[in-house]
Amino acid sequence: MAPKQIDRMTQHLQNLLCAVIADAQQPVARVELLSSEERAYLLEELNRTAAPYPSERCIHELFEAQARQAADAVAVVHADERLSYGELNARANRLAHHLIALGVRPDQPVAICLQRSPAMVVGLLAILKAGGAYLPLDPSYPSGRLRQVLEDAAPRLVLADAAGRAALGDVGVDVRVVDLTTVTPPWANLPASNPDARALGLTSRHLAYVIYTSESLGTPKGVEMSHGSLVNLLWSSPKLGAPKRRTLQFTTLNFGVSFQELFSCWRDGGLLVLAQEETRADFSALLEFVWGEAIERLFLPFVALNHFAEVWGAKGVLLPSLREIYTGGEQLRVTPMLKSFFELHPRARLINQYGPTETHVVTEHHLAADPACWPQLPPIGRPIANTRVYLLDSHGEPVPFGAVGELYIGGAGVARGYLNRPELTAERFVADPFSGEAGARMYRTGDLARYLPAGDLELLGPQRRPGEDPRLRDRAR
Repeated sequence: MAPKQIDRMTQHLQNLLCAVIADAQQPVARVELLSSEERAYLLEELNRTAAPYPSERCIHELFEAQARQAADAVAVVHADERLSYGELNARANRLAHHLIALGVRPDQPVAICLQRSPAMVVGLLAILKAGGAYLPLDPSYPSGRLRQVLEDAAPRLVLADAAGRAALGDVGVDVRVVDLTTVTPPWANLPASNPDARALGLTSRHLAYVIYTSESLGTPKGVEMSHGSLVNLLWSSPKLGAPKRRTLQFTTLNFGVSFQELFSCWRDGGLLVLAQEETRADFSALLEFVWGEAIERLFLPFVALNHFAEVWGAKGVLLPSLREIYTGGEQLRVTPMLKSFFELHPRARLINQYGPTETHVVTEHHLAADPACWPQLPPIGRPIANTRVYLLDSHGEPVPFGAVGELYIGGAGVARGYLNRPELTAERFVADPFSGEAGARMYRTGDLARYLPAGDLELLGPQRRPGEDPRLRDRAR
């Protein structure tokens, strides 16, 4: 046991004895064990994450900046189709002007139901540029699930392709469909210039997306995420001199990590490679695709990453282009095959991230270059820029350093709340009493965690509340 830990425990015991002497009748759970120094360390020192970022910017403006700087650089590749930043921006702008004419306004959800294709990214950018919030609908979802989302969010428009129209045909909800695959679209001759955000009344406080949690039981919840929160996420990683990575777009839009795939790539002027559904569903084909497309950056939830490593072990194909693999969504477990994969790909780094849908990514841990020293259950790291993390007891007070507490998240990444669920929003998004910022809120995750001696967070799993079905829990991936 470290000397600092022994000193803290000694101080806790002294505080307990003093409290008992002062009032022997008070409940032990209400005794203040923390010294003022430890409390300041937990609440302030470990949360010293303040960093400048362009809080007034909207997400699509980061893409537009790249389109101005390098209009001819390739932004998206899908099969034999390639779109430059300039061409993708122009296509999205024409559609955005059409959506504005159809009445799209800030904070208004616009559904998007397409298979992975250039039309999908054109549609997503166009919704943002028009001031709307994109609302992803997966064409492969059952009609009952699609109906739930459409009835709750009540979008006026849905952007679709043939697969999307087929999926929506059985839903029975009256919503206007904008077909992005029509041969002669009515927006073909509209201006290719960027819509004026000021004229639209659009600010970074408005919504960028509404993503519904992936609960298999019960009613899905639409998480409302603002532009400003997402800009902070992108700015939390190094930008100056960042490499222009070839990034695989693997995840469906229904999961928040898809936002990272798209915009972390475009922020740096990288190239986004869209995989077809058949490739995405077959890890053997995916491995060949990653090799053939010289992919440099991957975002894979742990289950997918583990399958990917197992297929690699059977195939023995080296991927010399790989540089970054981000994982999250479930507890990262370092398997022997995962170690072998990274031992034979020494230029690739593994980054473990954590964050519920309600805050997107909030902590990050870069695993060491040498896989031999990786623990079996790596930590989730420390808060990203402008994010605060608290481990609290049942009374909302900080637990001692190293003790288990419920994880609360504050700072720039906290979502606005749940669409049309004010009571649930009030229950899970609560006032942050530890922040000096007026109106600051924190999200109650329901997850248990503790600090490791070096200051990294160790995730211990969900806290089961009375009457709660553990199968209803959801994560950002």
